[in-house]
Amino acid sequence: MEVDGRLIDYIDYLSWELPEYLRDIYENAMTAKVPVIRKPAQSFLKVLLSMQRPKNILEIGTAVGFSSMFMSEFIDSDSKITTIELIPERIKTARENFEKFGKTGQITLLEGDAGEYLKKFSEDENFKVDFVFMDAAQAQYIYYLPFIRKIMVDGGVLLTDNVLHDGDIIESRYSVNRRDRTVHTRMREFLQEITHSEGLKTSILPIGDGMSVTCFRK
Repeated sequence: MEVDGRLIDYIDYLSWELPEYLRDIYENAMTAKVPVIRKPAQSFLKVLLSMQRPKNILEIGTAVGFSSMFMSEFIDSDSKITTIELIPERIKTARENFEKFGKTGQITLLEGDAGEYLKKFSEDENFKVDFVFMDAAQAQYIYYLPFIRKIMVDGGVLLTDNVLHDGDIIESRYSVNRRDRTVHTRMREFLQEITHSEGLKTSILPIGDGMSVTCFRK
């Protein structure tokens, strides 16, 4: 079934209403053109967290902190979120948001390169997570994956955003803009890896700009 704009609007209308503080952050981010998860992705993430009830979440790509705080609405009070962001302006805004809305006890913000943190985490046998939300530099997803496999517990879930590139993912790399070809190639490698690797069970969903959900089995 081809989903038209009216049906999407109706589904959005039925979605869970954001608390006022999250609604303000979402609207401000949209105005400033900061990437945040859209309503269809929010709805899916809400259900996935409610089913999974993760205790240790790792988020790759904090932006202004919207998705971290959104996730905090659907996990237990003793669950923890670790989130990583590289861009200084976004770090500043996210930290201000976490402090303003009393989230610093549950959300830990790490500043710097996600790849470096993931490498360090993978070398620590005590660092384990049961849910990863990846919404960052898409060209790096394929490089992050081996580290994620090392820190993920059996039965853990990886949710990855923006994997279909507005449908361009099915096109030849030579038919996309030259500046996008590296991202296009690496995303196809990532999708091939998560759908054909032993121990990974993946479904790719046409939600927003595409989401993949992967269950890790040892």
